[in-house]
Order: sequence, then structure tokens, then C-alpha cells
Amino acid sequence: MRDAAPQTIYLADYTPYGFIIDDVALHFDLDPRKTRVKSRISFRPNPDASDHTFFLHGENLSLVSAMIDGTPVSPEVTPQGLTCDVPDAPFVWEAEVEIDPMGNTALEGLYMSNGMYCTQCEAEGFRKITYYPDRPDVMAVFTVTINGPHPVLLSNGNPVSSGKDTAEWHDPWPKPAYLFALVAGDLVAHRGSFTTKSGRKVDLNLYVRPGDEGKCAFGMQALKDSMKWDEDVYGREYDLDLFNIVAVDDFNMGAMENKGLNIFNSSAVLASPETSTDMNFERIEA
Repeated sequence: MRDAAPQTIYLADYTPYGFIIDDVALHFDLDPRKTRVKSRISFRPNPDASDHTFFLHGENLSLVSAMIDGTPVSPEVTPQGLTCDVPDAPFVWEAEVEIDPMGNTALEGLYMSNGMYCTQCEAEGFRKITYYPDRPDVMAVFTVTINGPHPVLLSNGNPVSSGKDTAEWHDPWPKPAYLFALVAGDLVAHRGSFTTKSGRKVDLNLYVRPGDEGKCAFGMQALKDSMKWDEDVYGREYDLDLFNIVAVDDFNMGAMENKGLNIFNSSAVLASPETSTDMNFERIEA
């Protein structure tokens, strides 16, 4: 199915989304061809909005089920998303969809490359993961559970729990969907730490494919330097317990600065004194 042609959106036409989202829970059962994504989202009417039509973006999704407050519903589905009648009061929307990461050649949303799952949600890729108001002015707190037979299962925020083939993450700070991130694969971590100006320790991980461990030291130091620079110049202290970076050849863009889980093409982070040029080091530091 071909994506819809881009539409020009003008600032003069802006209207607030009809609903406020209090929290989002996502559950991923990873499979190369048939990944299941369950969402549980708490909505309430937005008093600042004039239009309370319930519309969720969604592209290339196979809807398995949908419920409102535990009751099955049959939304109207189009190639761009879905609409549904909803209560004029707070309610909980639940949906399950099936997606095809291996067949996702657009490299937007959740896709696979060389056995690794990766996301790219900027600018409007999240709508290829599940039905959601995929617009930058809709902010929400996310809790994410990932199930899959992979050594590393990552998402935004702080780790809540982990076990064999499962991990749960919670991001306490509201974010738009375009900053959502998920990575799952065979990766190894170059570890470090940073102490904030208030004395709080933040664990740092630079995840790479096996064999690239020797190229991480300069990138890790650049991360620490940039965190200190944010504090010195802007007075901004990092507000999570953990900062993860994934650096792999498979990422289709230069970098995506998702909150707490940055994803980079390896050329923008990894370097070794034996093979890298001064220009490589300058790019990483920048």
C-alpha cells in the first residue's frame, strides 16, 4: 500500500486536539512478520478544544480488536486512521494491531534490519506502530513492555523490570509520539556514568553490535561533555536515571534524539584512533 501524499498544514488552521491523554501503556510481542502491539490509553475531553471528534492516526496497521472501557467497539477504519463514537467523559481506549517490521521498507515506525528491531518516529512514523493521535502537541506519559527473544530490549525512560525475553520501561515525563523509541537486538554495552550538578548519578550505556566495542570511548566522553555543557550553559540537568545510546550501521538517519534513548548511525558516534580521521572525531563531538 502506498503512503498518502503529504498534505500542507498551515499554522493559521491549527486547532487543539479534542482530547487530553493522561497515560499510555504499550505492549509489544515482537515477531519479524507479525508483531502484535497492544495499547491502553486514558483519554479525557480537552476543555480548550472546539472539535471533539475522536480520530486516531494509523497507517499500514491490521486492527485485531478495539475496546472502550472494556466494551468491544467497531471503529470506522480508513488508510489514514480510524474514528469512533466515544463517551463525553474520561474513558480508556484499548486496541490490538498487527504490523510487519520486516516488510516495512519505509523505515518509519518499527522496522527490522539485520535481525535488529528499530524505530524511527519523526516526523509521523508512530502512526505505523499503533493507532494514536500522532501530532507533536499531544503529550503523554508512556509505559512500555517488550517481549522478544533478544539480549537487549530498550525503550525510553527508566527500566522498571526485566526478565528472560521481556523488559518494561517507564518514561515519567510527557512526550509526543515522534520521540518514542524501541530497539531490540543482539547488542553489547560500553558503560559509563555521569554525576549531575545536584550529585545524582546517571548510568550511561552506548550499545553497539559485537565487534564495535573498541570504538566507543570517544563517543562516551562526548556524551558526558555534552551533559555538562547543558548544565553549564542552560542550567539543564538530565532528569532520568539512565541515558542510552544505540549506534549501529542499520539506522537510516544520522541521528534521532529520542528522550533517554538516542539512536545514531554508527558513523556519527563510533571512532577509533587507528582508522578515524580528525573530521570523524569533530563530527562526533559536535
